[in-house]
Amino acid sequence: MKMQEIFENMKNIAVYGMSADITKVAFSVPGYMIKKGYTVIPINPKADTILKQKVYRNLMDIPDRIDMLNIFRPEQEALSIVQEAIERRKAKGDIKLIWLQLGLRNAEAKKLAEDNGIDYIEDKCIYLEHKKVVEN
Repeated sequence: MKMQEIFENMKNIAVYGMSADITKVAFSVPGYMIKKGYTVIPINPKADTILKQKVYRNLMDIPDRIDMLNIFRPEQEALSIVQEAIERRKAKGDIKLIWLQLGLRNAEAKKLAEDNGIDYIEDKCIYLEHKKVVEN
C-alpha cells in the first residue's frame, strides 16, 4: 500500500502508548494527526483524556472502528501488541495496518501481522511520512 493511499483511506488511528506529556513525540505526533483531520484514539493505562480524546486501556475497549494502529512503545513490546491487534481484528474485523514509529523494529511482530493479513510498517515516523505526502 502506498503512503498516499494510507493517508487518504486510514482516518481512524489508535495510538498505543500515546503520551500525556507534551514534551514527548508520543504526544506531539498524534496531536499533528488530529490537526490534519484524523481521528486519534489514545491507548494509555495512566491517563483518562489526552488532547480532549477519551483514553482507552487496550484495543478491545475501543468501540469505534480502527483503521491503523500506530505504536509508540518499546520494540520488545511490539509482538504482544500485534497479538492483541490480531485478536481485535478477529473479533471486530478492523485494523488494516500496524505502524511502528521511527527507530522501532520487530521481525517477529512483522511476520505475525503479515501472516494474519495486516499490513505492517516499521521504523518510519507517521508525521514525517505524512508531511512528505502532503507537501509533494
